[in-house]
Amino acid sequence: MNINQDEARDLLKQHGLRATAPRLAVLTVLSESKTPLSYSDMLDRLQNSPWDPTTVYRNLIKLSESGLATIVSRVEGISRYALVNEPGDKHKHPHFVCDDCGQISCLPEELSAAMSIDGDWAKSIAGAALQLRGECPKCLVP
Repeated sequence: MNINQDEARDLLKQHGLRATAPRLAVLTVLSESKTPLSYSDMLDRLQNSPWDPTTVYRNLIKLSESGLATIVSRVEGISRYALVNEPGDKHKHPHFVCDDCGQISCLPEELSAAMSIDGDWAKSIAGAALQLRGECPKCLVP
């Protein structure tokens, strides 16, 4: 879900946040990413920006606290963030972690639908963070 600067400003205002330049940059990077991003990933993407790493980190945390971003993975103790697409969306769907390249990818919705169940476990499964590990399609290529 790519957003432009005006949409980013509106989102920040709707969540009671000021639209500062670093915050807009972090929000825009999250919106452009097709995969969850770690703090290090964010720094890599903003490497030519004038903001120090602490400012980037604080804005990433602030977006998470406000509900605009969510932590979707904590593989190996590294938090990875994704933009929340709609209110209440916590990005709760299966992810795949590549043991070779470290890439974390959102898996297709068909997989989430196949895991849907009724009964005692339904609420637990719906709120669980499922992460599959192995080799991603790019790393499997001989």
